[in-house]
Amino acid sequence: MGLVPWRGSCGGERQSKGVKRKLQSPPGNPPLKCKCKPSKNTFKKPATEADIKERGNPPQKHLPKKQLADNRNASQKSKPFIKTSSLFRNNPEIPAIHRKAVQQVQENVFTTDSFSQLELHPHLISTINTVLKISSMTSVQKETIPVLLQGKDALVRSQTGSGKTLAYGIPLVQSLQGMEPKIQRSDGPYALVLVPTRELALQSFDTLQKLLKPFTWIVPGVLMGGEKRKSEKARLRKGINILISTPGRLVDHIKSTECIHFRRTQWLIIDEADRILDLGFEKDVAVILNALNAVRETRQNVLLSATLTEGVTWLADISLNDPISISIADETQKAPKPASQAERQANGSSDCMDPGNFAVPEKLKQYFMLVPSKLRLVTLAAFILEKCKVEKRHKMIIFFSSCEQVEFHYELLLKVLAGRPGSEQPEGSSGSSAGLQFVRLHGSMAQEERTEVFQEFLKSKTGILLCTDVAARGLDLPRVTWIVQYNAPASPAEYIHRIGRTARIGCHGNSLLVLAPSEAEYVSLLASHKINVSEIKVEKVLSSLMKDDRFKLHRPRGKKSCGVDPQEVRERATVLQTRFEDYIHSKEGNIRWAKKALQSFLCAYTTYPRSLKHIFHIKSLHLGHVAKSFGLRDAPQNLTALPTAGSKKKTKARPKRPELLKKHPGKRRLAELLRSEYSSGLDTAASSKGKKRRKQRKPGTQQLPA
Repeated sequence: MGLVPWRGSCGGERQSKGVKRKLQSPPGNPPLKCKCKPSKNTFKKPATEADIKERGNPPQKHLPKKQLADNRNASQKSKPFIKTSSLFRNNPEIPAIHRKAVQQVQENVFTTDSFSQLELHPHLISTINTVLKISSMTSVQKETIPVLLQGKDALVRSQTGSGKTLAYGIPLVQSLQGMEPKIQRSDGPYALVLVPTRELALQSFDTLQKLLKPFTWIVPGVLMGGEKRKSEKARLRKGINILISTPGRLVDHIKSTECIHFRRTQWLIIDEADRILDLGFEKDVAVILNALNAVRETRQNVLLSATLTEGVTWLADISLNDPISISIADETQKAPKPASQAERQANGSSDCMDPGNFAVPEKLKQYFMLVPSKLRLVTLAAFILEKCKVEKRHKMIIFFSSCEQVEFHYELLLKVLAGRPGSEQPEGSSGSSAGLQFVRLHGSMAQEERTEVFQEFLKSKTGILLCTDVAARGLDLPRVTWIVQYNAPASPAEYIHRIGRTARIGCHGNSLLVLAPSEAEYVSLLASHKINVSEIKVEKVLSSLMKDDRFKLHRPRGKKSCGVDPQEVRERATVLQTRFEDYIHSKEGNIRWAKKALQSFLCAYTTYPRSLKHIFHIKSLHLGHVAKSFGLRDAPQNLTALPTAGSKKKTKARPKRPELLKKHPGKRRLAELLRSEYSSGLDTAASSKGKKRRKQRKPGTQQLPA
């Protein structure tokens, strides 16, 4: 019995289509030429028969099934099959940025004056020179220390990384060590230092502990969330003279710990005052101020911040008494001037104290990159490989907008870049990518783990820290050379604090802001605040994948890549994206994990302030493209059903009564956005008809009055 001719077989035609799909080049790229003979490896439909005849090779009509399968396997080996959809097709156009270069506000960080010129204790000067290894003062220290030594209140504004901790720490130690009678541990707090985050509390405690080395009778201590209250109460009973604390934990002790008191408190220092207010600690600060004022009205108060906001001005009005205003960014202000409330309002238009102007470290180079949503993940990975694997001398901090995103990218990058998916190798053990060390830091981690990670990254010479804004304020992490803002900050002030983790105390540093094409106007917003950023092209970053042969396509013999071929760069980016997607889709749990991270990103995107909604609006996002940046091949349909990081495992049933639903308009609004913003637009009418039908079915249902 003879074989049925291929042309006339419907089943054979279906098979030919399947083979043709697998022979395609990566979608969105020009098709790769195949040098194999069509009679052996390719099958064409009758429409393309003329093309085959022009090459002089007649089409083959009869093939047994076994030979067909063998040829199909051979074609897959000769030309790689990439399952992922196109990364470089249907992307929005990257707009050209037309802006004027602005003159950034600069501060003279260093001075030629030494600490020996101040009237300080000789042992304190020796400690500064030998233990801290500092010989000359910074500008903020030169302006602030004499004012505080005179016992005056001060409002200090200076750029991040300019030495503000020593600016208040040195006069504080000088004041306490000279008190008569001598301070005793059992006296309780003589100074209270409020800081916004636990990591900054640990850092400030470490700095003051070094300053107090020659004055052993003065005892510093730290209170912060995540620690055991019982051990903190024991330390308070023994006595702490300089108390460093986060506002929430201090209020907790004020309400529940009897042994804490402020009868002898002579100093109140609020560091990173703007961040304390941003985190919602206004009520806690008010409780602390009331507790201090109830037992002692006269004390010396200091507020320090890198940015001056309305909240800081409000806090200065209620906590400072006839303060001296110190702003290093003011080039015209040669000496500190009084800054009473009336004078601050009168001089509100001053360039130096204008909240819109931010001082930037002189040796900090700032860049931005416009990246389509589908390319965000591979572009970030390529940038990490270029800086931390190829160049091998960089220490990087990457900022995300949520804890779930930090956890997701930490695990994904660790498995795919620093190891092989599914392998049991420890971190950094992969021979092909030795030197990539990832750590993470965010507010949902246990305090013990946060402290361990902070100390580890502090001491390391290289590495990549993935974090939220918990690490954006005040932390002094040495040798950090790159700051990457993967999610744009909610304000230019937050941008300044993030980039302040590098280029500290006169060192060199770089920052990169990753934006979507729809967010390009954010660059102009930064320029309006005298922040000048330069553009890096996506193609330049992706071309670094040419230096890593793990993402090289296995080409047929005789085909070699020459130079930086844009087509091969795209192919390698597609290979890398495929590896991310393969890892995510290898387990059902990984898919849920990626969806949760995507949901947290969308939730964070809806929280941008109203003044920035024209730049960051959820309607401008393409859900399918954004899902691609989380390793998902398709846009998920059930995001609202996924639990977030802070939710319980057992979710409560949705209340049916409309009056209960009215209590949570924000959650309903988010659910509606996630369900409707990315739909085709054709289901709106259908859904409204469905609502009318349901109302008709229940004529007795009562409606709440408007």
